[in-house]
Amino acid sequence: MADGSTIGRNRLDGKVAIVTGGGIGMGAATARVMAGYGARVVVADLNAEAGHSTIQSIIATGAEAHFVQCNVADEEQVKALVAETVSTFGRLDCAVNNAAITPDSLPIAEADMAAWDRVIDIDLRSVMLCMKYEIRQMLAQGGGGAVVNIGSVSSVRPQPGNSAYVAAKHGVVGLTKTGSLEYAPQGIRVNAVLPGAIDTPMLRGALDQTGYTEADFAPALSLFGRFGRPEEVGEASAWLCSDAASYITGHSLAVEAGYLTR
Repeated sequence: MADGSTIGRNRLDGKVAIVTGGGIGMGAATARVMAGYGARVVVADLNAEAGHSTIQSIIATGAEAHFVQCNVADEEQVKALVAETVSTFGRLDCAVNNAAITPDSLPIAEADMAAWDRVIDIDLRSVMLCMKYEIRQMLAQGGGGAVVNIGSVSSVRPQPGNSAYVAAKHGVVGLTKTGSLEYAPQGIRVNAVLPGAIDTPMLRGALDQTGYTEADFAPALSLFGRFGRPEEVGEASAWLCSDAASYITGHSLAVEAGYLTR
């Protein structure tokens, strides 16, 4: 049983958060979860229609949210994203670097290098750029803050045919560990969340391409025999951003229903 000093420490009241890729799927769910815990949320996405839909769903609950259209692989746009966050809400306390694209699907000897480069740009370079400017802002405020990078079970357990995605998601864990080492003295925590099979448009699209159903596929990916909900990933990210996780940095939290235990 928690004592009175810990009750509510998983709240994000008054904190300002950025969520990239916040228009759909895990990003949208994460933005809504964080707003539900009291954060003022900036949703970043290249898809303006989807991003505005997310913030409208948040604003309808009485929470505060703002949308910024952003290509997270473009350094100037990421810099502008952080600047607009500060101009809108006054500061930056936490960030969830979630933006990603569909994995590649060819073996290494047949790789399409243009597609490979695009996956690396969106799934890895963007995390580096976001960390660069998010952490700069946290340092400018005097330190303190939390960054969560979204990796994957492929960060630790590779799959064939996804060389770019696997390389990018391994890199996300490496950046997370490096950031935790570099900025712990300034009180900035950097962690990762590694989702497994989460019920998102990306996963449903992959199922449509293969002809599999959730009933066919989920038992091989989850000890619960079901896909995860995007909100379940959002809860993990929100917790890592909260004061309840104040002694955690450099960690990769798997949200994968036991997939990695096999």
